[in-house]
Amino acid sequence: GSFQDAGVIQQAYNLNFPLHVVPASCAQCPAWSAFSVSSPAVVLETAEDRPEAVVVRLYEAHGSTVTAWLQTSLPVKEAMLCDLLERPAAEGHLPLEPRGLRLSFTPFRVLSVLLVLSH
Repeated sequence: GSFQDAGVIQQAYNLNFPLHVVPASCAQCPAWSAFSVSSPAVVLETAEDRPEAVVVRLYEAHGSTVTAWLQTSLPVKEAMLCDLLERPAAEGHLPLEPRGLRLSFTPFRVLSVLLVLSH
């Protein structure tokens, strides 16, 4: 089959960036994830802290055109596309929807999203 069907990209990330186990302060801490992406073709590469904000970089890895939903458990009050220098794009405001942020990708496109957090 294809590398997309085989999950090669996810397996490579699992190999090169393994999860590390750390002791928790309670025996039954709830599961928690800061981000999730609805499409296996879209990879969330990094999330960088800024004062009162987070910049998230994602890319389309399968060579396809896809719409994906980025969900977060962080308290986001505003979201916008930004350039690779993390400057907000002129018309980059993204609506906050119940499913998260709707992002459109063309083949191998990189998107940077600035998430402004509420206090």
